[in-house]
Amino acid sequence: MEQDDFNFRPIQDEELFSHGTRVQGKLEAAAKFAAHGAKVVIGDRNVEGAQETVSQIVKAGGTAACKSCNVTVYDEVMSLYEFAIKEHGAVDIVVANAGVTEAGEFQNITLDAQGRPKKPRLTTIDVNLMGTLYTVYLAQHYLLLGDSKASWKAIPLGPLYTASKHAVLGVMRSMHPLLAPKGIRIAVVHPFFVDTPILGAPVKLFLAGLPLTPVSRVAATIFYSSTDPDPTTDGSAWLLLNDGPVVVVPKEDFKFGIYEALDKRVNGIQRGLEGVAFYIRLVKDVAHILKLTRLFAFALLVGLGSIAWKFSIHN
Repeated sequence: MEQDDFNFRPIQDEELFSHGTRVQGKLEAAAKFAAHGAKVVIGDRNVEGAQETVSQIVKAGGTAACKSCNVTVYDEVMSLYEFAIKEHGAVDIVVANAGVTEAGEFQNITLDAQGRPKKPRLTTIDVNLMGTLYTVYLAQHYLLLGDSKASWKAIPLGPLYTASKHAVLGVMRSMHPLLAPKGIRIAVVHPFFVDTPILGAPVKLFLAGLPLTPVSRVAATIFYSSTDPDPTTDGSAWLLLNDGPVVVVPKEDFKFGIYEALDKRVNGIQRGLEGVAFYIRLVKDVAHILKLTRLFAFALLVGLGSIAWKFSIHN
């Protein structure tokens, strides 16, 4: 399928910080965000590198702190959230961006002394997937997901890496209808290979001649996807395919055939839940304003709704 087959929306680089005023006083996850007045908390196993970033942010007039965190350890991820709450009183935006490349050779079986297959190394799954799941799980309590192009395209000789990234896209799609009614925005950013130390020399040689994605563009895309006020882009994927514009893939373009029918049913249930949530808030507000019990306020609204419905039928 070609790009024209989908309702993709390109976003030029100069637009990526157009919603910068929306993050003033909010937690972000990169120096780009701090430059717009955000308060930053960094969790990283490389504390020295994290502290260097913090120092650069503070030197530039921003606010930042860091804490050692191994995302494969649940208690450490929770501790990072608690640290952020203690430092700033709230967590508004979370970027699950920890990741490693293919660790081990899943496709090559090694045998023990008895000739039996040894347990495979699943570090890639532990960091890229389990770390993300811990982060998203806790975000529901303490409160859109960095990811990679491997969510869309298989990486040769990287089955675990590809599996972890496909899974992250699935987590985002699954969590979106649950988080939207709570006002929590979620998204996944999918860059092409990024020019960072995670790319070893063999990979860089393989990619020689191809435009790698600069870290600054990834940070800018995370910024935009986090701060975009448009509710229609919530639950969308944000692709950095090359050195061209960022491409937004609307959530509607994820579904075809039976998945489209299933999606319509899920959307119907979601709208019903949003309606229920609205009327619960309405009853609470009416009861508070008129100083009524909630039960009496509910009965009053039902009575008024019945009168309005009958009036509309006769007219």
